[in-house]
Amino acid sequence: MTPETPKLRRPSNAYNIFILVLTVLSLAVMVVMLLPFISDETMQLLSVYDNVICVIFLIDFYLNMRGAGKKSDYFIKERGWLDLLGSIPSLGLLANFGKFAGLFRLARLSRLARIIRLLRGENKKALIKDVLENRSQYAMFITIMLTILVLTVASVLVLQFESKSSDANIHSGGDALWYSIVTITTVGYGDRYPVTMGGRITAMFIMFMGVGIIGALASILASLLVGGSSPAEEDVTPATAPVLTVEQDIAAIRDELVEKRRMLEKISTLGDPT
Repeated sequence: MTPETPKLRRPSNAYNIFILVLTVLSLAVMVVMLLPFISDETMQLLSVYDNVICVIFLIDFYLNMRGAGKKSDYFIKERGWLDLLGSIPSLGLLANFGKFAGLFRLARLSRLARIIRLLRGENKKALIKDVLENRSQYAMFITIMLTILVLTVASVLVLQFESKSSDANIHSGGDALWYSIVTITTVGYGDRYPVTMGGRITAMFIMFMGVGIIGALASILASLLVGGSSPAEEDVTPATAPVLTVEQDIAAIRDELVEKRRMLEKISTLGDPT
């Protein structure tokens, strides 16, 4: 008996899009962490986000390694070692290098290039077809991804603006994230609020995005509760649906005209006094 060929792990399109967006976000975080005017509080918040992304990337590396047909092909030929290098959290010895520890994140460009390559060509057509056929599932996925992006960007901006004001009551990354969550859900407790111009402009952005996100989530929840039509009603193909030819249409119109002519003749006969 010949040994069975190990099955390759084929991530779904939604998963590939998630890793792609997360990779772009992580590179943006890396660039911001290298800027000289970033406050210490904002730097701590960015470091937390970066380490959370590292944990997710380590899980992705483990899944790719376990699902690869040959471990060496993924680790060497597909540059899996770069995935591992770019997934190491900035803790321990790396923390001693300060901001330059973020240069290790450049290895994530390899993951970015690989995912973009997977979503090109025929895979791009398959992705578009998958999105069109599963719009409701992708709507939920896109809404959740948008929420994560808004919370991340908003909390960083609010903390950066507010950390420069002595009158601010948003002092830490936890305060900024809490304020962003409360604002995006349109709750607005009022315990945390921005006092700077930049913080208030960011708050307006969160409010507008929050209205759209909550509206989208409510629409998705309503569609899930109400439900759609049955597959038998939706899946009406040209092979099963009745198709009328041009000759059949002409014949139907002719029969209808003949019937109306007979009715008119009967009416005229009844109305004739002779």
